[in-house]
Amino acid sequence: MYRKYRRLSQEQLAEKVNISIPHMSHIETANTKLSLQVFIDIADALCVRTDTLLQDSLPDSDNTKSDIIALLDTCTPEQLLILHDIISATKFSFDKHIYNK
Repeated sequence: MYRKYRRLSQEQLAEKVNISIPHMSHIETANTKLSLQVFIDIADALCVRTDTLLQDSLPDSDNTKSDIIALLDTCTPEQLLILHDIISATKFSFDKHIYNK
């Protein structure tokens, strides 16, 4: 899910983690075991916490906030300004159209 969210192919993620494409495929389909280091490398490459990858359900709001903060930490000042505008506009629209505030 996180690989697809980051718009990475298995090949691209395997390259970032320095493992073979078949090994990456086997990891995703749970057909192989992986080392702790590879697990950490995958989490780092996807910019998610390791505990997030271990969850079977949607992340709770604390994990989601942590993931967003981790993403924001990788942004340039210009990107942060743009993201601020996008988030503000989206929140305003949610409040106006969905929550009728």
